[in-house]
Amino acid sequence: MQNTDFVKKRDAMAAAGAIVAEALNLATRTVVPGMRTGELDARVEELIRSRGALPSFKGYNGYPASVCTSVNDEIVHGIPGPRRLVSGDILSVDIGAFLGGYHGDAAVTIPVGDIDELSARLIRVTRASLNAAIEQCRAGNHIGDVGSVVQRMALEAGFQVVRDFTGHGIGRRLHERPQIPNYGRPGTGPAIRLGDALAVEPMINAGTMAIKILDDNWTAVTYDGSRSAHFECTLFVGEGGPEILTPWEWPWDEL
Repeated sequence: MQNTDFVKKRDAMAAAGAIVAEALNLATRTVVPGMRTGELDARVEELIRSRGALPSFKGYNGYPASVCTSVNDEIVHGIPGPRRLVSGDILSVDIGAFLGGYHGDAAVTIPVGDIDELSARLIRVTRASLNAAIEQCRAGNHIGDVGSVVQRMALEAGFQVVRDFTGHGIGRRLHERPQIPNYGRPGTGPAIRLGDALAVEPMINAGTMAIKILDDNWTAVTYDGSRSAHFECTLFVGEGGPEILTPWEWPWDEL
């Protein structure tokens, strides 16, 4: 039987995670060509606050919005604003919510209208690598097991993983130990323990792994302008294996 404290933590984080999932589902339903990223930010913040939670990102280290909206060559931390999405874009939406003393954190990359095959394959591979990484999050495994499977899948597809940003532990703080790189060797790194809460987030580039930061001091983009995809789930390591706490829906199985 799981430790009572672990169960309380899991249930509290699941409540925050459910709001994150609801917000991501709102994003996948409403993003269309012509929509401004700032409009999406406003809708998501309204939803999070209506559920009695706070947007985890707003004000975090000075971040100015509730959502990260990263378009095409933007990897993470894109700031919502007046930019209008056009058909063919891919949009990574990263959302966090704080409720009952705990955070939830998750992300998806959304196809906007009709996208090209390279972008579709990038999304497929990145999402599949998230699912494979989640399966490695079992007590007794190591963080290197998680990163190695993401790296292998990316390289086999001809892509590169982002090394400058990582997944992370999560709980009462948005970012906790351990860091979870999207690369590594099996059997290395910190051991994964029963009761751990982890935010696993593959970030995969179609081109180089090199990045640069824009003048807003937040938006990370690929150095060569190639596209990037990002998927994330918050999970709890239970006796039966990983339990997803941000169960967002994916409406593009045909992609």
